[in-house]
Amino acid sequence: MASSSKRPRSGVSGTSGASADTGSSPEAREPEESVPHVRVAVIGSGFGGLGAAVRLRRAGITDFVVLERADSVGGTWRDNSYPGCACDVPSHLYSFSFAPNPDWPRSFSGQPDIRAYLEEVATVFGIRPHLRFNTEVLEARWESEATRWRITTSAGQWTADAVVAAAGPLADPQIPELPGLSAFPGKVFHSSRWDHEFDLAGKRVAMVGTGASAAQIIPSIQPEVGKLTVFQRTPAWVLPRRDREISPLEKWLHGRLPVTAKIRRGTLFALRELQVDAFVRRPGLLRVVQQLAERHIAQSVQDPALRAKLTPDYRIGCKRILLSNTYYPALAAANTEVVSSGLRELRGSTLVAADGSEHEVDAIVFGTGFHVTDMPIGARVFGADGTTLAEEWKGGMEALRGSTVRGFPNLFFVIGPNTGLGNSSMILMIESQLNYLIDALTTLASVGATAMQPTARAQRQWNLELQHRMDRTVWTTGGCRSWYLDPSGKNTVLWPGSTTAFRRATRKVDLAEYELIMRTSPTAAPTTARTVQEVTA
Repeated sequence: MASSSKRPRSGVSGTSGASADTGSSPEAREPEESVPHVRVAVIGSGFGGLGAAVRLRRAGITDFVVLERADSVGGTWRDNSYPGCACDVPSHLYSFSFAPNPDWPRSFSGQPDIRAYLEEVATVFGIRPHLRFNTEVLEARWESEATRWRITTSAGQWTADAVVAAAGPLADPQIPELPGLSAFPGKVFHSSRWDHEFDLAGKRVAMVGTGASAAQIIPSIQPEVGKLTVFQRTPAWVLPRRDREISPLEKWLHGRLPVTAKIRRGTLFALRELQVDAFVRRPGLLRVVQQLAERHIAQSVQDPALRAKLTPDYRIGCKRILLSNTYYPALAAANTEVVSSGLRELRGSTLVAADGSEHEVDAIVFGTGFHVTDMPIGARVFGADGTTLAEEWKGGMEALRGSTVRGFPNLFFVIGPNTGLGNSSMILMIESQLNYLIDALTTLASVGATAMQPTARAQRQWNLELQHRMDRTVWTTGGCRSWYLDPSGKNTVLWPGSTTAFRRATRKVDLAEYELIMRTSPTAAPTTARTVQEVTA
């Protein structure tokens, strides 16, 4: 195992991994003797999957595979290679605590550096022998008789005692179903599937959406396109981006004196923890931040009509806050038109907006987000009673401590329901869930159990309390409709608290919240579920 004292010398971090597209049919079952068995199967090789692999090895668990549908690691930072792609969390906080990188080139590093960091983590920590590329998970099914998971992939089958779902919520792009889209004669692609072979120079380009990806794409392509038409359904609040190059002296200090990097990371962490109260308990405190955003747009956009189009009518923080110094100037450029409504339909190469206006374009870029509250992998995971995770979550995603789901024994999520953040680094949440995962696996071994699943009461109580706290947050009271909310209006994405509070909640597994499943014989045999009280009696 690679030593944690070794230090990757490149890149930043990501959150996503590999996930299965819906609609694929699993392969026929292989002969049992040819199916390899592992203790743990990890789905996805983004930050969550690689982090899980590192932590498994450090815990002495080496019997595992990482199943990745693509041909390299990186997750969302591999998939999103659009012009201008960068992180909106400072690099020294958006990286693993066990793999500090003293060589970040900028305070907010770009996608190539982030991806390079993840590649080096895979190498330095000895993860590559466990990686299985071009291996898309088609089905994962819990076999109660054998108390194990059977995983069918595009490259064959595995069985596993436990599955770690680290596919992440930003894995599968979402493109709206629009009348006439299939007949559009030009080029169409999603921001996370950028076509680098297509030359945008001089073209009439439509950007559909004005979220975080679009705010980076628009300034990057505006100078080269002939005409840029931006379809904005809802404007976003934008703050200045305090980005700069990291000096050689800073890199030298962080490399020679690691404590300086720890101090920097700790300071960044503390500043973001101080912001939490405004988001989750006292949204009125965000008024000062909103005034900064109002000043930013007033200084950047001189045209009153355009400024009115770009000014949100909801409280800042309700939707994701964007960071950019170049977004507003690009929207105010002579070759850019902002259409303050969504896209309704296409008629050949003519795009018709919801306000009835028509726009001729040669190419369409969709910055319309991902399947977040309806993760496609849910349709591929079958629990103890044959129900899919998607069916279990048809009323909204729920898990115990964002990590485990009743009816799906030994299924552990990394970036599960209600673990997202609105103001800090997702890597902090990922590492907390990895603590929980490792404690769960080692606890199972120590008590002699084969599997575990949350009790109905524990899962219900956790989510009732979570949603009660959500009622006070800016995401609920801010007056907007965001991708954090599912179709019923419930926020199943974000964590309504600090990262410190989440780390406390996931530090150790509370066996009182779980039913333990015992294997009654060494061979595949019926299993019985017991509470921890029965096991320890």
